[in-house]
Amino acid sequence: MEKRVSTRVHYLDWLRVLGVLAVILYHTARFFNSEDWHVKNLITYEWVDIWNDFAITWLMPLLFVVSGISLFYAVGKSGTAKFVKDKVLRLLVPLLVGMFTHCALQVYLERLTHGDFSGTFFQFIPYYFRGHYEWGNPASGNFALTGMHLWYLLWLFVFTLLLYPLMRWLLGRGKGVLAWLGNALSQPGAVLLLALPLFLFALDSEDAPFLLWWEAGWPLLAYLWLILAAFLLTSSERLLDRVQRMRWISLALAAVVMGAMAFVAYSGGDPAFGTPRHALVWCLRSLSSWCWVLAFVGLARRYLTRRTPFLQYANEAVLPVYVLHQTVILGVGYFVVQWAIPGLLKWAIIFVLSLAVIMALYEFLIRRFNVVRVLFGLKWRPRTPAAQPKSVVPTTG
Repeated sequence: MEKRVSTRVHYLDWLRVLGVLAVILYHTARFFNSEDWHVKNLITYEWVDIWNDFAITWLMPLLFVVSGISLFYAVGKSGTAKFVKDKVLRLLVPLLVGMFTHCALQVYLERLTHGDFSGTFFQFIPYYFRGHYEWGNPASGNFALTGMHLWYLLWLFVFTLLLYPLMRWLLGRGKGVLAWLGNALSQPGAVLLLALPLFLFALDSEDAPFLLWWEAGWPLLAYLWLILAAFLLTSSERLLDRVQRMRWISLALAAVVMGAMAFVAYSGGDPAFGTPRHALVWCLRSLSSWCWVLAFVGLARRYLTRRTPFLQYANEAVLPVYVLHQTVILGVGYFVVQWAIPGLLKWAIIFVLSLAVIMALYEFLIRRFNVVRVLFGLKWRPRTPAAQPKSVVPTTG
């Protein structure tokens, strides 16, 4: 295992920023696909279904891999208490803030547009705290127990704490095991084997309990594995070099395997759970997802290595932007989908206006005020001491 670097890994920051931007693209498109959502456009489009099916294959896996890479540089940097405190402030605090504030607007808009509630948002607030929200089941209640889209923060926190002892051991007494794994996986093609657990977890039914619950197209255990797999990737410079060298191969393989998966999945109708065709579809989907992730990591590591003022600003904004994005998108989209204009123009307006509102909220409400920064997972920013006036030395003439 190579010595860990302490300098900023800029390609990781770029992946984080671009990943959250892709999430915004994905959610602004969900008004227009055929799948039900909190708020829908009257007309849906098949090509949007294709985009969303493509994005869901790799989008959340990529974000969890980015988190796993970040953990490699964070674990062991400080003591356990400081590490846990940092994760509480970074993940749990914005989750709780969202659950008790703006996520209520998402539930309200869903209940309003689906005919399950009539009245103003303020009239809905007392009902928000009754029961817990379940997708498609208004009778269960309204409170967003997992924070709607903020489920990512909840499970990232849980998985981080679950994996922390193992990661500490791997970086300490188990460093020989970590080095051996890095060397083994850096052999040609061996890194593709890390897709196997994704396939095994995905074979389970969506009705399975606890960690086999599904979120955003994947079982939760798949995300747990992806964090650990990313940690393993980052532990070996030789393995990362291999991922970088095979970036174009990974990209081509991802596209080919995804095409094969689509052919198998749609040529004979939806494959029934437990059938060989169902297993083949998930085998291909898991391999395709992992190849997309490898391609993005390899491409970013090769080409996205520069630190720019935009990156510095955007990287700090990523978490607040993610926390706010779905609430703002639904608030904007609720009005725009009612306009009598073409669907593509609606999407463009929703995307641009939502991004503008999110960034304005970040810049003028969150970034500049320390208390609000902490509520959205950012660090307290020390005040810059006022410049002392220079003393004037009188001259004699």
